[in-house]
Amino acid sequence: MSCTSTKSAIKPIILILLIPMLAAQTLAQKRRVPPGGRLAVVMDERLAALRNAPDPSAKLMHRLSRGRLVAVLGGLRSRDGLTFLQVAITRRTRGWIQTEAVIAPWRAEDDDRSLRLIRSSEDFDRIVRTRLFLDAFPRSPLRPQGLLIFGDAAAEAAEKLSREAGRRLDRNEMNSGGAPEYSYFLNYNGLDRYNRQDITFTFDRTTRTFHYDGAAWLELLRRYPNSPEAIEARRRLAALPPR
Repeated sequence: MSCTSTKSAIKPIILILLIPMLAAQTLAQKRRVPPGGRLAVVMDERLAALRNAPDPSAKLMHRLSRGRLVAVLGGLRSRDGLTFLQVAITRRTRGWIQTEAVIAPWRAEDDDRSLRLIRSSEDFDRIVRTRLFLDAFPRSPLRPQGLLIFGDAAAEAAEKLSREAGRRLDRNEMNSGGAPEYSYFLNYNGLDRYNRQDITFTFDRTTRTFHYDGAAWLELLRRYPNSPEAIEARRRLAALPPR
């Protein structure tokens, strides 16, 4: 085999090895990184009980929140067939957590399992879990589906936020406050948790309604223009009101 052909064969191998590393870096960008082991992130907080032994009846040490990073040190199957992972959450704290509680870019089919959970979720839970999916699996072939779901969930949230803000923001109080009325809507505290999920809403002053800015749909078109989901993304973007 020639030197040129050898180099060509090495490139795909290097890329395959780099993908989990890149995904792990994406996971770590916004969250505290525990020491040692391979990174995973809590997706299903209902199962995220950190215990002192690999058993569902073992002593509870911590209840981990959704989005918490853990470093996986090993695994073990319990007597009743459950699989537990030994994880570190700080330099001094280690314990055991049920494997289905977390997702990781280096585990086969975790992206598919994540999407199944996302589709069964509702409202803000769907948004948070989809955000975790997108951060954890930047190279997954299922990512176009995740982007479409994320955009659709954000658009649904905009409608709900419009109704909530309309009820809670008193017009007389806004008029007496001295600031422009629209600025009260843009500072509405119901927007805060969505902002932390990298969601931006625009505001129509005439109708006093929020609208999703379409960022996930735009990313879908940019990165996956030939995917079936891109067709739906174009329809959603075309239906957005002009800015």
